[in-house]
Amino acid sequence: MIGSYFKTSGRGLLRNKLFSSINVVGLAISMSVGLLLIAFVLDLRSYDKFHKHGKRIYRITNVATFKGEQGSSKYSSTSIKTGQLIREKVTGVEEVAILRNDFLQDATVGDNVLPIKGFWAEPSLFRIFTFPMLEGNPETALKDPYSVVLTETAAKKLFGNRPALGKAVKFDTLDYQVTGIIKDVPFFSHISFEALVSLSTAQQLNKNDREFGKWANMFSNSVYLMLPENANLAAIQTQLDAIANKENLAEAQTNIQLELLPLHDIVIGEDLHSGSMSGSVNPHMPPIVLWILSGLAFVVILSACFNYTNLSIARATRRFKEIGLRKAIGARKGQIWQQFLAEAILISLAALVLSYFIFLALRPQLINIAPQMQRTVKLDLTPTTVAAFIFFSVTVGVIAGVIPALFFSKVSAIHALGNVSSIKVFKNVTLRRALVVVQYTVTLIFITTTAVGYVQYKNILAFDLGFNTENILNINMQGNKPEALLKQLQEMPEVTALSRSLIITAVGNAWGGYMKYNDSQDSALVMTNHIDENYLSLHNYKLLAGDNFVTRPTTSEAASEVIVNQQVLKRFNLGDPQEAIGKQVMFNSFRIKDRKMKIVGVIKDFHYGKVDNLIEPVAFMFWTPEDRAVINAKIQSADMPATMAKIESGWKKIDRIHPFKAKFYDEEIEDAYSEFSTIIKIIGFLSILAISIASMGLFGMVVFTTETRLKEIGIRKVMGASSGNLVFLLSHGFVVLLSISALIAIPATYLFFESFVLTNFPYHTPVQIAELSAGLLVVSLIACIMIGSQTMKAARSNPVEILKSH
Repeated sequence: MIGSYFKTSGRGLLRNKLFSSINVVGLAISMSVGLLLIAFVLDLRSYDKFHKHGKRIYRITNVATFKGEQGSSKYSSTSIKTGQLIREKVTGVEEVAILRNDFLQDATVGDNVLPIKGFWAEPSLFRIFTFPMLEGNPETALKDPYSVVLTETAAKKLFGNRPALGKAVKFDTLDYQVTGIIKDVPFFSHISFEALVSLSTAQQLNKNDREFGKWANMFSNSVYLMLPENANLAAIQTQLDAIANKENLAEAQTNIQLELLPLHDIVIGEDLHSGSMSGSVNPHMPPIVLWILSGLAFVVILSACFNYTNLSIARATRRFKEIGLRKAIGARKGQIWQQFLAEAILISLAALVLSYFIFLALRPQLINIAPQMQRTVKLDLTPTTVAAFIFFSVTVGVIAGVIPALFFSKVSAIHALGNVSSIKVFKNVTLRRALVVVQYTVTLIFITTTAVGYVQYKNILAFDLGFNTENILNINMQGNKPEALLKQLQEMPEVTALSRSLIITAVGNAWGGYMKYNDSQDSALVMTNHIDENYLSLHNYKLLAGDNFVTRPTTSEAASEVIVNQQVLKRFNLGDPQEAIGKQVMFNSFRIKDRKMKIVGVIKDFHYGKVDNLIEPVAFMFWTPEDRAVINAKIQSADMPATMAKIESGWKKIDRIHPFKAKFYDEEIEDAYSEFSTIIKIIGFLSILAISIASMGLFGMVVFTTETRLKEIGIRKVMGASSGNLVFLLSHGFVVLLSISALIAIPATYLFFESFVLTNFPYHTPVQIAELSAGLLVVSLIACIMIGSQTMKAARSNPVEILKSH
């Protein structure tokens, strides 16, 4: 029975090649998006599934509230003390593993030097996670100080084909013993590393650092727990609350609460702030983003399904006789319903074949759309992926065919052989017209969103940050002292100015501490950057009062001057810029403890953070050799590639190990908003698909309409109707539907941006009419071509030939 359904459906599709092609191509284009999304989600769901005890593993989340700030923030990092206290005091926990995330050093074996990323870790790591050890004892490999476990690839890079176990590796000036070799970390692991160094080493190296083991030192560590089967999570959470409440009593600036986060909710889960993750940049995707992407893909697929529904119902008059005859010889309603559903599924399966090839073409484009994407997904085909593709195809076929199947199955034999009026959805609107309106409304929203988003993105990149970024090259010194490279750069005529800084501002980097003025109980978080005497002039900061730094300290302890922005004056009521000069403030951070600092300059407000943040209090302090260094070089060159090659050659003279890392400031800003750019690219791509699918559907509807009205056209031409009159007659209905779509889509897009999207950007530019009209212009132009080409063809046809054939 089912075989006969598919055989009959196949014959029917071959008889109607144009409409079958429109449906297959439209579904294939839209389904390719679904295939990409399925592969993407399955990849994200694959993270950490290789761990034997994965369902029992949890990571500690810190919920921190800082004095002077409103609300709390959640962090994926915590303190070493947290792990120690859980191990000592919490019952119902099988294992605790502490990882410290700031291991990034050069490993030396003979003449071979290799940068190594990794973690400081405990032996319990191997009891919690499934990282198979090829050589060595997992119980003792990370027990003693100055022990290191290498991945198979890292060991091969350092030692070649020689045995590595038991050998020495030099990190900095210290020798470490290789106590284990493990398999390479799988791609789908949320933690990635080349080496694990015993945490006892870090504790020994930091034994004189009073901050190392403190409760509030939470930005460089992760704590993982393995719980028993069917553990009482509520009881464990109660014990964590008790620990936090006790420890917070000794903290004046920070209140920390602890939460449990399941291992499999780390990659697809709540968006958390992270500490300094040298070992890995955590892959992460908030569930809301997946829901949005799924929704957008569903809308595109639904648009193709609308094509199928529209064209199937439009061709209803040609199939009523077939249905009537079937019912007259005894076919039941269910059999008719199954026949049309089988036809839709057959078209969907045919579309799956084509969509798979489109998927293969689009896969590298999606992976390369952003650097982070390359480190997050592979989109490879697996048996699970293939099964999901087939299930998805059948589901799309059912969705596309259910309305036509219900429509045709309800037609009685008498009506089918007679005449059937169109189905009404609203009082005066037919189902087909409603679907066209919905389809084009969605298409207009897509394309208008792309236009508005692109304009806003370009405005962000060109936004006045309050300082100059043009032709400024930021060179990351990667731990090297900057003096040698500075000397080389000073000798290059293309380099017109140089300065040094701790971080690059306005791109999301942050460094800060707490400032007080007269009231010891009133502190505020103030963002900072350490700069030298040339930084302000190189970046054209506007000095409102005072001068540049007077002293030139060589150690952080000797730094006693600060240059602040206007927001600092407002926060502490320091008066106007001139009045603030010479006043003393107290500053406190993890490196500077309760130090009095004199305000020597006031600069105009500028954007320290990204432009989706409000301008905040900022203080500049003097850069010292103890700070990490970024060289800021002002470049003026007619041949920029040659200049960059010259600078890179200078870098290789001082560091042959680390690759040259330098970007122009404008490139840094583009990278800072890469997520925004990626979203625009994805929506733009979906817009192209949506408009292609809608245009094919419109083309099919116009062809069918003109074909069914050829006799009417012939009679009208004989009666003297002009080609213009006939074009208007055939096209005005479609133009009205497009106009209704525009009246819905444009206000909806405007409200969406002004009420939801742009509220996150306090300095955004208002949405302009030109941006909203761009999408309408494109869609209207394509629609006019589709409608005009067919209606003109019909209008210019010979009425004698038409009337003879009809």
